[in-house]
Amino acid sequence: MFGPTLLRSPPGGPSDLSVATLNVGATNADSADAIRSVSKDRDLVAVQELTAGGPAAKVLNDRFPYRYRIATVGLWSRFPIAEARKADIGLDWARALRAVVVTPKGRLTVYVMHLASARPGQTAQRDETLAYARRMIDKDDSERLLLLGDLNTATTDRKRSGLVPPLSDAQQEAGTGFGFTWPASFPVTRPDHILYRGMVATRAGVERAAGSDHRAAVASLRLAA
Repeated sequence: MFGPTLLRSPPGGPSDLSVATLNVGATNADSADAIRSVSKDRDLVAVQELTAGGPAAKVLNDRFPYRYRIATVGLWSRFPIAEARKADIGLDWARALRAVVVTPKGRLTVYVMHLASARPGQTAQRDETLAYARRMIDKDDSERLLLLGDLNTATTDRKRSGLVPPLSDAQQEAGTGFGFTWPASFPVTRPDHILYRGMVATRAGVERAAGSDHRAAVASLRLAA
C-alpha cells in the first residue's frame, strides 16, 4: 500500500526556483529561528499566522528585498514583485493574497492562502474557502501559477480534488516519503501544500521549524520553457 510513496524517487535535474511555505504559529516564541532556517537559500517564502512587526517578519525583511504582506499572510521574494493584492476566499478577514513575481525566466503568479480550519464534522467553512480558491484558479489565465499555503486540507481529502487537478502537487510529483507537516512533533497529515502549473517540480519535502506546530513544505521547481 505504502510502497509507491516510500520508494518514489524525485525527478531531480536543474531547477529555477526554491520555495517554502510555513504556518509559523501566531504564538511561536521561536518564530525568528523557524523562519531563519526555513528561508535559507529560498527564492520565495510564504508565511501564515504571521505577527505584524514580529521577529519572523523582521528576519524576512532583512533577508529578502521584495515582499507583500496582508494581515497574517505574506510572501517574501528574491525577485521583484510587479503587482500584489488581497485575494478573496470568502472570509470576513484577509487570509489570502495574489502576487506577480518577475523571475529571470518570466512572470510567475503566486497565491498565498490560509484557508478556514476544518474539524471533524465541521468542514463547511473550509469547503467554502476551497471553492473560492478553485474559482479563482479557474479564472486566472496565468501560464505559470504557484499556490502556497496552509489549506487545512489533507492530500487525501476528497474536497482537494477541486484543486488537484487542475494544479499539480509538488510533493506527489517530486517528494519522498509521506510529506506530512502536522502536528510537527509527530506529523500524520499534510495541510500545507505547494501546488503549481506551467512548471516542473524537481524536488520536494518537509523541514522542521522551531516552535511551530507545523513543519514547512519546501520544493524546487523548473520553469517550463
